[in-house]
Amino acid sequence: MQFIEIIGAIVLLLFVLFIGYLIGKYMTQKKLEEKIPEIREDAIKHSRAVLSGQFSEQIAPYLPDFPFKPTEARFIGKPIDFIVFRGMDDKKIDEVVFVEVKSGQGALNKVEKTLKEAVQNKKVEWHEYKVPEEITKNKQ
Repeated sequence: MQFIEIIGAIVLLLFVLFIGYLIGKYMTQKKLEEKIPEIREDAIKHSRAVLSGQFSEQIAPYLPDFPFKPTEARFIGKPIDFIVFRGMDDKKIDEVVFVEVKSGQGALNKVEKTLKEAVQNKKVEWHEYKVPEEITKNKQ
């Protein structure tokens, strides 16, 4: 008789746990469904901010207060937005300037900060690479 009572208690406990699981799942799904519009709104705002920032980066050289000639600016994108070759229009480059464009609350990320430090510490060099002739020879 005790065996049947133990089995019954286990079945009842499993049934109660299953019902609790279903209720929890239902409540979680309900809360998620209520938050979906808020989540979507936040995603749209974030997407607009990213797109606006990317657009601003691309047109920055053509804005009236951009401190360099647009014709001397070259868009790089990552890890820096532009490299400006001052004097290039006059065929005599006097200075190379790294330019990072930010909009809104934008701040330098870790990689941009390290690049800024490298430039400020004059850890910049020139390297010329020659392609081996056997690669560029016309093989017939």
